[in-house]
Amino acid sequence: MFDPKAEKTVYFVRHGQSEDNVAPRFQSDDSPLTETGVMQADMIASRAAEIEFDALISSPHPRTKDTAEAIARKTGKTPEYSELFIESVKPTGLAGKMYSDPEANALWLQWHKSQGDPSVRVRDGENYSDLLARADKALAYLLSRPEKGILVVTHGFFLRTMLARVILGDTLSPENFRNIQSSVSSENTGISVVQYAGGYQNAAPKWKLWTYNDHAHLG
Repeated sequence: MFDPKAEKTVYFVRHGQSEDNVAPRFQSDDSPLTETGVMQADMIASRAAEIEFDALISSPHPRTKDTAEAIARKTGKTPEYSELFIESVKPTGLAGKMYSDPEANALWLQWHKSQGDPSVRVRDGENYSDLLARADKALAYLLSRPEKGILVVTHGFFLRTMLARVILGDTLSPENFRNIQSSVSSENTGISVVQYAGGYQNAAPKWKLWTYNDHAHLG
């Protein structure tokens, strides 16, 4: 049950569609929104204007920044940018390469394995341990903020990483992390809501998932 007495409510928003989302290439940090992505950002901004929240935080990548700025224009909130909420970090040299590039494909397969295996590290890309450590730091940061309601614009893979930690806590393993990442997806500008709230019979508060990938604003 959605708890209006929760200590904190966080609205996670995936960015609008980017050019690399629809191109046959590995996404780069600086990939901008498509025309569709701009429209999606405007739609989620209109929806965000109906939500009560106190702070707007965003990954600084262009696709998240532009989505956050659209929300800012309609809500009056000033965006704050944090590296905690960027997408999973690829090895240098992979971003922007075409899927048809055999060397890029081989590198991606190695890095993809590392995202579900703490024993594997590929160049300067994040691996499983790095992602979980950043997710824990991001959730702790949100909990430490004084605001009760926060809207965060972030990225699909890292959003699923945070939610995997919320749902499974310390029982999260490389195997079920891989299963979550391969079996769950989200729509551009979909909203996922988590709350930090207590449980039944005065159980200690913890993060809880309330809504995942709500994209009704897209029609």
